Amino acid sequence: MKFGAALSKDLRERHHRRSFTPRVGDSVKIVRGEFKGIEGKVTMVFPGEGRLNVEGVTRDKIKGGTSPVGIQSSNVVITSLTLDDKLRAAKLEVGA
Repeated sequence: MKFGAALSKDLRERHHRRSFTPRVGDSVKIVRGEFKGIEGKVTMVFPGEGRLNVEGVTRDKIKGGTSPVGIQSSNVVITSLTLDDKLRAAKLEVGA
């Protein structure tokens, strides 16, 4: 299964790519579904399922407490990337 998310318009112009693999620490905006319009940082990634958890996106449990909700990666747009990893930064430069 492919795992990726669209880049925002300014990131597309800067890096000459349409999409990229989201990682923990990236900022995303949810553009489809029940949580549309929410922005936050990625807290956990599940590449096998094609889902990710976004900071502040939770669901109330029946017995009390909250649970993070997995968001489909295709339903988010990456608004800022964490480029601490040199290999990841190099991947973006290859597209340029």
